[in-house]
Amino acid sequence: MSRQSWVLVVVAGILALATLVGAVVLAVRVVRTRRLLSGLGAGGKVAFYGALIYTIFPVDILPDPIYLDDMGVLAGALIYLTRLVHKRRAAAGRLPGQPDGPPTSDRTRSVR
Repeated sequence: MSRQSWVLVVVAGILALATLVGAVVLAVRVVRTRRLLSGLGAGGKVAFYGALIYTIFPVDILPDPIYLDDMGVLAGALIYLTRLVHKRRAAAGRLPGQPDGPPTSDRTRSVR
């Protein structure tokens, strides 16, 4: 092989590795976001399992060394699940950054 061919192979390998790492990072974030939801609705379950199944199965829009489509599906699922978390927490009266415990208020404390 010529020098240019080796450079192209190395660059393609680096890009494939970078997209693989990105897809794995997004998959981990999707799994962590799912853990935040105590009871997933049907839409949340479809988004979660659909994104993971699409990422794992070898049948894709783009061939598997190119994980850009997998990353897009995982990012879309992550955005949807994150919005679902925010909606559920807002309905429960908690802000998104607060822990899952009962909400506390300054009005419930006695002031001397």
